[in-house]
Amino acid sequence: MTTVAKLAGAILLLIIGIYLYQNVLPYKLSAQTPINLDKLTGEYDRIEETGVYLGQNVSSYFIPEPNLPAGRQGKLAQVLGTDSSNKRIEVDLTNQKLYAFEGDQKVYEFLVSTGKWSPTPTGIFRIWIKLRATKMSGGSKALNTYYYLPNVPFVMYFANDQIPSWRGYGLHGTYWHNNFGHPMSHGCVNMRIEDAEKLYYWTTPELQGKNTTKATADNPGTTIIIYGTTPRE
Repeated sequence: MTTVAKLAGAILLLIIGIYLYQNVLPYKLSAQTPINLDKLTGEYDRIEETGVYLGQNVSSYFIPEPNLPAGRQGKLAQVLGTDSSNKRIEVDLTNQKLYAFEGDQKVYEFLVSTGKWSPTPTGIFRIWIKLRATKMSGGSKALNTYYYLPNVPFVMYFANDQIPSWRGYGLHGTYWHNNFGHPMSHGCVNMRIEDAEKLYYWTTPELQGKNTTKATADNPGTTIIIYGTTPRE
């Protein structure tokens, strides 16, 4: 093999290595950390209010539930109908949009951000718990995809028989970026805080006067259908 051929081969390997490091490894090795099912309180952490997202400090600035204006929760809970059995959510990964339906009527349409650093699962799911606030973490410091985020607001975790609850996939409000309509997450469905708040009180399980609740046979969670392919941006 000539020196030129060896040099060309080395350059090709370098290009492939850079591509894998920038485009494949972050996507394969940057999943979110499994959640501890026994430590999901839904309580806002007033002590730890600063997080990290992709190497940058971020502040969890949203208003805790006890400080909401009087009557706001009740008003939000009554939005758009009362037949919870007729509700469903669709997440369109291809177009980075979420749709909420009551029967055939679309009642909400929001821009979202799905899995850039690790894929958002597709399929049919149900919300199994709603948390007014919780901590999320994951990613890789070596690949600069690490995140540690206290007080993630209006979290609606979903699961099915193939994707267990401890995987920690959910719909939730997002305070660490504002790039909705483009992939930005490690697998969850990122939403504007105000959009997630509306959905939090519209979906089931019904909160029944609480800030946080789990789904039960008598109070099941709303169905979530996720389809399409997240753009590789």
